[in-house]
Amino acid sequence: MSAGPSAPPRPAPTDRAAVVAAVERALTGFFADRRGAVAEMGPIVVAAAAALQDFVLRGGKRTRPAFAWTGWLGAGGDPDGPAAPAVLTACAALELVQACALVHDDIIDSSRTRRGFPTVHVDFEQRHRDREWAGDAGHFGISVGILVGDLALAWADDMIAAAGLDPAAFARFGRVWAAMRTEVLGGQLLDIHGEAGGDESVEAALRINRYKTAAYTIERPLHLGAALADADAALITAYREFGTDIGIAFQLRDDLLGVFGDPAVTGKPSGDDLREGKRTVLIAEALRRADRADAAAATLLRDSLGADLSPDEVTRLRAVIAGLGAVDAVEQRIATLTERGLAALDGSATAPAAKEQLRAMALAATERVA
Repeated sequence: MSAGPSAPPRPAPTDRAAVVAAVERALTGFFADRRGAVAEMGPIVVAAAAALQDFVLRGGKRTRPAFAWTGWLGAGGDPDGPAAPAVLTACAALELVQACALVHDDIIDSSRTRRGFPTVHVDFEQRHRDREWAGDAGHFGISVGILVGDLALAWADDMIAAAGLDPAAFARFGRVWAAMRTEVLGGQLLDIHGEAGGDESVEAALRINRYKTAAYTIERPLHLGAALADADAALITAYREFGTDIGIAFQLRDDLLGVFGDPAVTGKPSGDDLREGKRTVLIAEALRRADRADAAAATLLRDSLGADLSPDEVTRLRAVIAGLGAVDAVEQRIATLTERGLAALDGSATAPAAKEQLRAMALAATERVA
């Protein structure tokens, strides 16, 4: 195994495009560095690693590394200092955690596409069929998808280990990183159990959002950046308050897009969340309102969630959900969380340029259309 990818260029403190480009280069370099290690293991391992590389580099806004990097800057990190390349590489490793979560999530949700392409498990299912291999193609695809997701998580750790962080920073980072990984997996378990156990409450859906998405999307990336900069407790608290609120608002926006989003923009089939039967805050809010005022709507929603819905049925359910006031309620919750999160940021000791950038990033995350 080689020492790791070459150091990426240091982006300007508030230049999001430069940060994204530097993250892309760090990831590309890391994957190139791993080719020799997998080549000797055989074609299927090479194919799996290539599929992971394609998945990671195909798209994405690099939201998590951007928050971690900007959090480091806001806590006093010097983009022109000697630690900057290692910090940026460690931040980039968050994209591999994201890849693990998405690849596994697609299996759990039985999703067939992601960003307009076949999901990893569907891709390998089709490879099995095309080559007329022995056994069940679907089971093979799922098995490979699980292992590709596992590989992403393992390589995230490898990328951090090879980043070149100094021992003290590595130790501080590691404690937060360990907590974040547990939260991501625990949140996924909460989600699966919530669907199986039939917990339809808004409170349960919010708890899932908190751990499955908010923690590793914004809160912990900011915390990681602060840990790398050796920030004080007050700033870490402010970052976590801001990150939790904005992260939940981010997921609530995702809930709305999962039902009302344009497939041409989101890369997911229209109404996919309804077909998958996801117990989101949007659905929990709709059911709570329907139970109070419209028994027929409540029955329709419960009978339809998780079913193979036609486009017309999706349109009808959208109208029911909106008519119950659930969309407006979620929009209000997004606005409240965003306002509260921004207030925590504004009251913090975050460096001014980074504070301005974090505000812009928060608004972009909560107002996005894809």
